[in-house]
Amino acid sequence: MTTAVTPIKVPNDWDRRGLPGWTYHSKALFELERTEVFLTHWQIGGHVGDIPAPGDWLTFDLLGERALIIRGKDGVVRAFHNLCRHRGARLADGDSGHCKNAMVCPFHGWVYNLDGTLRGAARPESFGDMERSDFGLKPVEMEIWQGFLFLRFLPGPQPSVATLMRPFEADFAAYRSDALLPAEAGNWSGATLPVNWKSVRDVDNEGYHVAMAHPALQDLYGRTYRDMVYPGGISHSTAEFGDQPGRLWSVRQYLKFSPRPDWLPERLRRSWTYYGIFPNSVIAFTPEGAQYYQDIPLSRDETYLNGRLYRQAHETRQTRAARYLAYRIDRDTSQEDQQLSIWSNESMKSTAFDDFHLSDLEYGVRAHHDQLRRVLPVTCLPDAPDEDRVAGLNEDLRSAGANPA
Repeated sequence: MTTAVTPIKVPNDWDRRGLPGWTYHSKALFELERTEVFLTHWQIGGHVGDIPAPGDWLTFDLLGERALIIRGKDGVVRAFHNLCRHRGARLADGDSGHCKNAMVCPFHGWVYNLDGTLRGAARPESFGDMERSDFGLKPVEMEIWQGFLFLRFLPGPQPSVATLMRPFEADFAAYRSDALLPAEAGNWSGATLPVNWKSVRDVDNEGYHVAMAHPALQDLYGRTYRDMVYPGGISHSTAEFGDQPGRLWSVRQYLKFSPRPDWLPERLRRSWTYYGIFPNSVIAFTPEGAQYYQDIPLSRDETYLNGRLYRQAHETRQTRAARYLAYRIDRDTSQEDQQLSIWSNESMKSTAFDDFHLSDLEYGVRAHHDQLRRVLPVTCLPDAPDEDRVAGLNEDLRSAGANPA
């Protein structure tokens, strides 16, 4: 029997400051984030519905690492490093694709079975005594939870995905998450923003700005929006809609077409829900569809917005229309958030920037920052250390048991 996990209550008296500005433009800190945050924490690589047939594959790139997710002839989904064992060439090029019976390296023609084993090297006699079983593709840690494919390139502090996401298990089951199908648009590519990834997360981790910055969301559900944070770096945001007629065309039409699926519990039939996973991923549901999105850092000052859209099977024309209208609303919201992220990131380099002063409605920002402080205690320092001392100070603080709370 498992114990229910409940949201963290916003304290009556809490430190309303955020991460110091130096943490958004330090190259040395970004190198630590690469190895100790991104490569050691769960990332979403797609959904089983994206690769329904044997030979279907997806790729996922992150800060110098490349993953290949492929469904084998036996129907099993596996993840490997997208590197040929000969010279490291990329086996699969592109976001997704299909191969009939094997993956063939485009560099020298080494051939791999769909389960990652090496079928054969080109000109094998030129390699002397080579044991094929020693040269299969290297696996990447992967867990499938409620249909979503989670990857981790290096061992890390997070528990299994099922344990981490247990507070949301009932919601995902209610949404029939494991049976989702890719929407027509499939993989969507957002902008590459000239910002540090944390500036994108800071905007997305609170709903205080909805009333001012997002006219469509405010029109749709702004009166009911609420954020909840949980232990372990996960969060849940939700809002109900339909209590008032929409003023904007897209909202008014969405309210007209949005279904009320009888297979969803009442509390989810007129709701948009968001489930955040530290450090950089969100899975979102509406009554007619779903998506996930991620902030993928390319460098200290560049972040790529990435995601995929999904639908339920056997949708009606009405449901499809509602899903398109929801996409329109969400597209506009994303563009608005992108500008906010740019402005926020710019401020971190200003001599006039003192610190954050967060509202109770922005406690999610503080919770995300605290999770980062736990992983990288050097971010607790208010003033920027010398770049060549960042890694050493972080290790010293970790050894001393620095506590950000």
